[in-house]
Amino acid sequence: MSEPDDPFGFAPDENAPIPYRERIRDYYQGLGYGAPYRWAHYADVPFAPMRKKLSESRIALITTAAPHKAEAGDQGPGAPYNGAAKFFDVFSGDTSVDHDLGISHIAYDRVHTSAADSNCWFPLPQLRRLAAAGVIGEVAPRFHGTPTNRSHRVTLAKDCPELLRRVREDKADAVVLLAV
Repeated sequence: MSEPDDPFGFAPDENAPIPYRERIRDYYQGLGYGAPYRWAHYADVPFAPMRKKLSESRIALITTAAPHKAEAGDQGPGAPYNGAAKFFDVFSGDTSVDHDLGISHIAYDRVHTSAADSNCWFPLPQLRRLAAAGVIGEVAPRFHGTPTNRSHRVTLAKDCPELLRRVREDKADAVVLLAV
């Protein structure tokens, strides 16, 4: 869509306020990876329409946030990048209790955000409130964490099948995905 035809006033695509894709490509090239990083995107996606009303549905939560590791150093809001906080296998947790999860293991833009609002990567308390208010039917019994290994192959061959198995085991009708 050309700018004059754009009724929304969007900036041109090349005028990204935070050009993170280019920076990440440059970062991987600087590490010596051969081919430039390719973002995963598909013309056809395996999404399906809801079969139930949201107010009758069991909602699962999948996040890239990591469980707090006491031995891994600073992992709180505003912490610098912390590779020691990474995890490499899908994990699950009980949604009826609170959990200490963080995103210090993720390379997000620390200049323009403080990461102080954990609802951005782990809105479990908000999902519980929505269930109590009848907006959603219920929260699935477990939430699930998915690693950020930066490998499409590992994600598609290992993590996605495991997440799907767990979500089906929990009899979830829909999933909220939070990838930071």
